[in-house]
Amino acid sequence: MGEIRSDTVLPARREDVELHTADGVTLVGELALPADRDPVATLVTLHPLPTAGGFMDSHVLRKAANRLPALADLAVLRFNTRGTQSPRGRSGGTFDAGGAERFDVAAALEFAEFADLPRVWLLGWSFGTDLALVHGRDPLVEGLVLLSPPLRWSTEDDLRAWAESGRPVTALVPEFDDFLRPTEAVRRFAPLTQAEVVPVAGARHLWVGESAVRRVLDEVVARVVPARSPLPTEHPAA
Repeated sequence: MGEIRSDTVLPARREDVELHTADGVTLVGELALPADRDPVATLVTLHPLPTAGGFMDSHVLRKAANRLPALADLAVLRFNTRGTQSPRGRSGGTFDAGGAERFDVAAALEFAEFADLPRVWLLGWSFGTDLALVHGRDPLVEGLVLLSPPLRWSTEDDLRAWAESGRPVTALVPEFDDFLRPTEAVRRFAPLTQAEVVPVAGARHLWVGESAVRRVLDEVVARVVPARSPLPTEHPAA
């Protein structure tokens, strides 16, 4: 058994994919599946703000794809929103501050449905949390996990709409977040009555460090596939 480290990539079936939006934009991405079995659930990931360096390879999302197919039998879909560049390539279109990105979220969910991926959850980080809250209320989506939500573009109407849906929403809020800290997050999320706001002591907006990443991935798996939680810290392929 080897220890799972920050650069560990565990076995999975990984495939480059393209998503096609209703307004004619092609988005580049990757789908990671368990190596030798079907997934039990799916994470559709929504990355941080591209104008601040966010993309599908932002480290928590990359590590989710590197580990969770093997450790938790999850499918992980990552993609670049419109106008975003990463080593995988550049998605078409141009950044629209969360507006036209509604087509990007819809295209990702349509891909998941077409690929018959099971039990879809949205995993958003920073800008991606606003995309999830504003554009993610699709019947396919079972719930949300939000990392460092700034609630920058999300409105109280969006939060109330999620409340009415009854679907689970968990917000992981760093103690030292740059935009929204735990006490204020509890107040701001109040209209979303079933929201679980989880303060994370010592953490910051970017979840830097292996201990922060492990905490995030454990919290995600505990909501989406509780039977696979807590995650192991060792693996034969590590």
